[in-house]
Amino acid sequence: MGEVLRLSDLHKRYGDTVALAGLSLTVRRGEILGLLGPNGAGKTTAVHLAVGLLAPDAGEVTIEGLGSPRTPEVRRRIGVAPQALALYEPLSSEENLRFFGRIYGLSGRALVDRVAWALDFAALGDRRRAPTSALSGGMKRRLNLAVALIHDPDLILLDEPTVGVDPQSRNAILERIAELRRLGRTVVYATHYMEEAARLCDRVAIVDHGRLLALGSVEDLVREHGGDPVLVARVAGVERRIPTPDPVTELTRLVAGARVDDFRVERADLEQVFLRLTGRRLRD
Repeated sequence: MGEVLRLSDLHKRYGDTVALAGLSLTVRRGEILGLLGPNGAGKTTAVHLAVGLLAPDAGEVTIEGLGSPRTPEVRRRIGVAPQALALYEPLSSEENLRFFGRIYGLSGRALVDRVAWALDFAALGDRRRAPTSALSGGMKRRLNLAVALIHDPDLILLDEPTVGVDPQSRNAILERIAELRRLGRTVVYATHYMEEAARLCDRVAIVDHGRLLALGSVEDLVREHGGDPVLVARVAGVERRIPTPDPVTELTRLVAGARVDDFRVERADLEQVFLRLTGRRLRD
């Protein structure tokens, strides 16, 4: 499995604020890589550097070994759906897609076919002529995603693509992103929703203060950073919490010596790993 995107020792600051402090990361072809971090961790800056919107103060971004995304011909291989909707509200869904398709050089039959595909992908065929301003928040998010895909890019970067939508719209967007993997596309998925990352991502990169803290599958991250399971048992009417690598053996020991009224085993999940690595202090 080859690499599609490589971030090498990226540094970026805005005045006195350090956004990235040596971030290095490789994204493999055909995977969905989750980029997790608290507010201000550097996720959006990393996305902006990866698509060539910003230049790093130091370090390098390489796309498929072709060079920097600051080069127009390299940038055409990338699709991006930013957190702030990149849509023209007076235009319809179809008009937005046609406009962005032309920017990427599509015309004629190829443009017609891609617009039809994008409208179907976003489930907006019945609202194709409605002004974007009249669409619901979930519809706008789906259109934002469709615009990122209009030119059929190999690499797609999504920055908080489900922010502010209802559960039904969120589920629809997640299903469409999973479909991109089935189509062989590579996706970088920046989010702070743990359950979305656990559901979608082949690997997860946890970033904070502009640095990579951990990288791996959800199972690997939980195993490495989650700590031991916790046996929670009510013994003679008193609840006891016992961290242990072997809950069965510990429960057997308890039962042999006292009355166990009830028990359960709590295991770490991605959210607990995230909090353990980034801390529990509020980020505003």
